[in-house]
Amino acid sequence: QVQLVESGGGLVQAGDSLRLSCAASRRTFATGWFRQAPGKEREFVAVISWTGGRIDYADSVKGRFTISRDNAKNTVYLQMNSLKPEDTAVYYCAAGWAAGRESSDFGSWGQGTQVTVSS
Repeated sequence: QVQLVESGGGLVQAGDSLRLSCAASRRTFATGWFRQAPGKEREFVAVISWTGGRIDYADSVKGRFTISRDNAKNTVYLQMNSLKPEDTAVYYCAAGWAAGRESSDFGSWGQGTQVTVSS
């Protein structure tokens, strides 16, 4: 299994930006970001394929978040702009063989990084 380590979370104010990083121990075909807020189910945020040819976003973050990857570093990024209090959650990156939106598409998960957006 590939090892994934997220970083870049923190406490920011509404309207601010953050960039999350997901460093993998080896090459991954597809890498996704999910998030889970307290008392809520984990939800899909964004996904990118190895070549970057497939990128998908949840409607709630489209236009504000950008997913990208640096294959030379085996790292995927999530640039989050115009953050809202409802973006507060633990953000997880995940690696798998299918660049889908379902948790079941991914077999390896990171430990998560907390993002808190104050109003």
